[in-house]
Amino acid sequence: MDPGTEAWQELERRARADADRRTFEADDTTALPPAAARYLDAAIAPGTALAPAARLEMRGRIKIGRWLPFRARQLLAPSHGTVWIATVGGIIRGNDRYVAGAGGMVWKLLGLVPLVRAEGSDVSRSAAERAAGESIWVPTALVAHRGVTWSASTDDQVDVRLDVDGHPVTLHQTLDADGRLRQSHFLRWGDPDRTGAWAEHPFGVEITGHRTFDGLTVPNTGRAGWHFGTDRWDAGVFFEFEITGYELLTSP
Repeated sequence: MDPGTEAWQELERRARADADRRTFEADDTTALPPAAARYLDAAIAPGTALAPAARLEMRGRIKIGRWLPFRARQLLAPSHGTVWIATVGGIIRGNDRYVAGAGGMVWKLLGLVPLVRAEGSDVSRSAAERAAGESIWVPTALVAHRGVTWSASTDDQVDVRLDVDGHPVTLHQTLDADGRLRQSHFLRWGDPDRTGAWAEHPFGVEITGHRTFDGLTVPNTGRAGWHFGTDRWDAGVFFEFEITGYELLTSP
């Protein structure tokens, strides 16, 4: 079986086993810092299932030496992992994944000729932290979930800490006047300059638009990359996205 398909099935199984049958209600945010409550109340409509995962469809551009268009589908369960399956430039196909403690990637030309295959502890840690960072697309996974903690310093700055299989990540987020995300950034394990030495580097996303899907208002356009908050940010951006489809993964 293709590793992306196998990982997708395993992640879906784990997410369904963790599914919460409750729905989001006003009192779910009363004990949180005001900024965190503003964010969740703006993102989740009352009565929305508190699902731990979602299926996404997206398109955009990715920088692999040069900018290329992509189309992708993704299964994202922030506390458990992620599987991203894409076609890039019309001819490169493959997946990035993190499930059950292991991360990896496989990319092939025309689905046949191997281009990239990577795994190991560095890849796994980076992929796990990616899953946490992309929780911006599944805010229901951050409501009253074990291992998730919130703090806030101002009305428009909120931090959320979550754990993915022992990989703790703290997201630093900036909100707009309506409580919606403008930016999110964190320290992510990686080797963006291809030096051979992996370390923590600033990674972030700038959000330019939101869209409502089935009771959730999530970022649907923006750009992401390394060196967030530094003078190398523009050069570090390698991903521009538009979310075109969305479905919460709820209890069967």
